[in-house]
Amino acid sequence: MLDSNTTRLITKALSASIANKEIAGANFMVIQDGQESWYHEDGFADIEAGRKMSRDSIFRLYSMTKPVTAAAVMLLLERGEIDLFDPVSQYIPGFKNQKVGKNGELVPVSREVDINDLLNMTSGLVYGGEDLAGQCTEALYQELNSRLFGTNPMSTLEFANRLGEGPLAFEPGTSWQYGTSADVLGALVEVVSGMRYGEFLQQEIFGPLQMNDTGFWLPEDKRERLACVYQDDGEGGLTPFSESHLGVNHHMDREAAYEAGGAGLVSTIEDAAKFTTMLMNQGSLNGVELLKPRTVQFMTSASLTNSQQQGFNPWHSLQGYSYGNQMRILTDPGQAGGLGSQGEYGWDGWLGAYFANCPQEGLTILFMIQKKDAGTLPITRKLRNIVLSAF
Repeated sequence: MLDSNTTRLITKALSASIANKEIAGANFMVIQDGQESWYHEDGFADIEAGRKMSRDSIFRLYSMTKPVTAAAVMLLLERGEIDLFDPVSQYIPGFKNQKVGKNGELVPVSREVDINDLLNMTSGLVYGGEDLAGQCTEALYQELNSRLFGTNPMSTLEFANRLGEGPLAFEPGTSWQYGTSADVLGALVEVVSGMRYGEFLQQEIFGPLQMNDTGFWLPEDKRERLACVYQDDGEGGLTPFSESHLGVNHHMDREAAYEAGGAGLVSTIEDAAKFTTMLMNQGSLNGVELLKPRTVQFMTSASLTNSQQQGFNPWHSLQGYSYGNQMRILTDPGQAGGLGSQGEYGWDGWLGAYFANCPQEGLTILFMIQKKDAGTLPITRKLRNIVLSAF
């Protein structure tokens, strides 16, 4: 259990963040050696309605979806259904005959994108930017969003095929850049498994782990638990934000045609804790073995080569970290801008959902908020420093 001084500091820091209008409200959980050590909630899930945060509040995970997608791929790996050096075009035809942008021109790639490239963000797929790859991706997202509520919404597989038909930002495997790789992995799982990505996750991960509030949309009886999203109003306050982003329906009120493996899930802090604890337990939870220990060890190891790491290094707030299988991995605690230990891994989301697994301490930190462009906020780092300083 956390000592009373540590919990007092956490409560004080979180309360100050809410009072200062940095966030509207949050759920915070610490797990030690597989058991919940401390939980705290504060603030509002809906300021306008006066609805407070609760333990069963539901959050849009955005990029905290990515480690779940990596786990889905690990299941296929264990079963011998894929080889990580398989070219993606073997499953998704749009990735055949790809081009890469060089000096404003498109030239054939020297080798095809493979599954490893997707897992490690070394594929050349990006979210946006001024180069040809970024422009094409942004245009595709605009089309995805425009069709979101129409009669012909874009599917997971169509989106992946269309990404493959566009140009890459760099030659596969030569660098690292954050992008749409996990969304393609979701489509790949669909092709290999023969079922929709959400169906696969429900059958293979959410069902076995009893993650009953996790999925790509919410039935009507759960929607009142969905936390509202807020953004800075430019005057030191918060204002509601309700736009659909990256092809994800903001209201989560209908079944998604496009199930985004990189951004699409909603979940609760309790469900997220089941997933993170499964990883900390080397693949098992409550008598259910989801993954083998060796697979979890592989999944939570840094995978970037020295040249690929050069692409990751400019991420200022992740100094001391490397990357692998859709997660950050701490490789040099002395360079990190905060407390941590070698081998820590995890990820965050666009709206601020966050987890860190720290194997050396047997510790998990989970933080759930809904703030536009949050990622890892100063309050997130403050809270983890308070917790880790106690160990």
